Amino acid sequence: MNSLQKIGAFGAALTVTFGGAYGIGTVFGPAEPETKSAAHTAANEHGEQDTTSPPPEDRTPAGLQVSQDGYTLDLETTAVPAGEGAALSFVIRDADGDPVTRYETAHGKQLHLILASRELTTYRHLHPTRAADGTWSTPVDLPAAGGYRVFADFVPAGAAEGLTLGSDLTVTGPYRATRPPAPASTVTVDGYTVTLAGALKSGGESDLTFTVRRAGRPVTDLQPYLGAYGHLVALRSGDLAYLHVHPHEEAEGEATSGPEVSFAATAPSTGTYRLFLDFKVDGTVRTAAFTVRTGPQATAAQPSGHPSEAGEEASHGH
Repeated sequence: MNSLQKIGAFGAALTVTFGGAYGIGTVFGPAEPETKSAAHTAANEHGEQDTTSPPPEDRTPAGLQVSQDGYTLDLETTAVPAGEGAALSFVIRDADGDPVTRYETAHGKQLHLILASRELTTYRHLHPTRAADGTWSTPVDLPAAGGYRVFADFVPAGAAEGLTLGSDLTVTGPYRATRPPAPASTVTVDGYTVTLAGALKSGGESDLTFTVRRAGRPVTDLQPYLGAYGHLVALRSGDLAYLHVHPHEEAEGEATSGPEVSFAATAPSTGTYRLFLDFKVDGTVRTAAFTVRTGPQATAAQPSGHPSEAGEEASHGH
């Protein structure tokens, strides 16, 4: 059986066994049906929202497919133990099944790897290394057992647009269900307080502005990270549809900025989302995570003094 035959059905939902643990024998439930709606927005380079033209009605949100446009994410590592260091390996294959070895550099890297737990309480933004044969690898250390989604965000050489492909990963060990925090306009990570202004909207573009403070003072020395002063990933609760946006202001050389970082984003549908903001100060990248809602169930975010869970459980590959 070749590598492509081993790829699981896209969107398969991991089911917890009654033994209370995730393991190699974890049962996979039926794949969720692919939904196609005019509310779905097209993604341009690196999964960013293309708001210059109407979205194709048959366009699926980024990250829900293991194969797209002739490219396939072949996840060679399908399970890792919780709380232990392990190596994660994968290959991007072309329409002929051959490993892709040529990529465009986008935002300072040839490929961005995002890992997130199904509950959206653990988040990783990594930058793996590629071997000559096209195999990508990176060390991972995921704290809790359960189902995870792996996103490969890349631009093939010569391609006009980037792709975000997704596949499922099992983290084995004793499982304890968690849930993301309630919506809040303020989170704290490593002594930095980050406040969100603006609301995520479905079917239309909206501005999201994050303000970073420390000890009550505005942070004005945000450093460039991946060519900008902030990096934002949004994941939809449930199927983990992926929205990758970038700030209005790009970084210029090594100049610092702050305390605000603003983004334009469009959610593909109503629902609950988790926003993961990466920012860099004093050479360290930190992640502030927010829960937001769109649509009829949306409520005004309330300030919170609780630390950002993703900030405590985030890591970054450089």
